[in-house]
Amino acid sequence: MTKPTLKQSHGAQYTRILSIGAARGDLVVPNDELVAAIDSSDEWIQQRTGIITRTRASQNIEAIDMATDAAREAIEKSGIDPALIDAVIVATISNGRQTPSMAAVLADRVGSNPAAAYDINAACAGYAYAIAQADALIRTGAAHYALVVGAEKLSDLVDPGDRSISFLLGDGAGAVVIGPSDYPGISTTVWGSDGSKADAIHMNHTLQEYRRGEADWPTLRQQGQTVFRWAVWDMAKVAKKALEVAGIESADLAAFIPHQANMRIIDEFAKQLKLPESVVIARDVATTGNTSSASIPLATHRLLEEHPELSGGLALQIGFGAGLVFGAQVVVLP
Repeated sequence: MTKPTLKQSHGAQYTRILSIGAARGDLVVPNDELVAAIDSSDEWIQQRTGIITRTRASQNIEAIDMATDAAREAIEKSGIDPALIDAVIVATISNGRQTPSMAAVLADRVGSNPAAAYDINAACAGYAYAIAQADALIRTGAAHYALVVGAEKLSDLVDPGDRSISFLLGDGAGAVVIGPSDYPGISTTVWGSDGSKADAIHMNHTLQEYRRGEADWPTLRQQGQTVFRWAVWDMAKVAKKALEVAGIESADLAAFIPHQANMRIIDEFAKQLKLPESVVIARDVATTGNTSSASIPLATHRLLEEHPELSGGLALQIGFGAGLVFGAQVVVLP
């Protein structure tokens, strides 16, 4: 008897980002509105973070609403029928509900039912993780087109009186459509984690403790110096590795788009990588704040608005944050 041969799928040889969309919170929140609660000043915040204002969403706007706006812009720009999108991946830590996934609701909203849809929680590295997964799904034939979204309403997760992280955070969503390509548009991703440092950025309580009346509502906290050292020194090595596996050098880049953690980290990154002056560096954090998984696509969207000539160029993007997780890859800008 002949043993049956199992079939495995094969997809496109290459993938690329076809288009990008963005949505920021409807409120512009300057430092002066936050300093009283943390006994600080506008000058202190700007010196430590480079943030002048951050965007936050009104109470009646949820992360899924911003995700929907960003996704619709990306789909319209791509020219792809949303019915052809068969994978929807949302990177988020701020879905207001444990279930259903934001991705499943989003797929329905944009007309991509019955796409495979799921959320991933990799915090500030979530977008880079989702790009890696979408690329793999398409190249193995498990999907033809993918919608990748980073969406956060971090203002729901802050304690206004916390000096460690609350003043950094903003709200928004960025989305891209990824599809097959005639040329390589997404490099191999360098990614990983270090759970031994999980307490460096974490929720200070569990929902179970809150439910039992043992703790206040859980909010984000961070160990600033630990995170700064890890981000600057360890993540610079990851960024260099991403360039190496992509087969390029820093001089080949058109742009550098790191997670918008704070301006000091971005500046130190540029020094570590010895980026030439020709490389445009995303600095969206100054007016949007740190939006975790949404920060790289939001920064990319703004960079392309301000520098349309970057379209078609190479960009190194790297996300890093709670977990501690990280992911980096080189992409061709849409």
